[in-house]
Amino acid sequence: MSRSRRKTPICGITTAASERFDKQTWHRSFRKAERQRLASDPFSEPHHFREFCNDWLMHKDGKYYWGPGHSGAKWLRK
Repeated sequence: MSRSRRKTPICGITTAASERFDKQTWHRSFRKAERQRLASDPFSEPHHFREFCNDWLMHKDGKYYWGPGHSGAKWLRK
């Protein structure tokens, strides 16, 4: 495995291993709001999921492309 490389050179910006907790939290709040909306007025417009999540407030803060010409060779190793 010493020669294996990522097929797509995209990595998270910070050192967070996962966004699992963030995703669980905003999915839970989204489902709760939808249940409440359906109980009160089933024919109203559904909520948009962007009302409950913000990619920049999650632990990873997005992703970065390590294409040709970048010195991020250690991040491209598996």
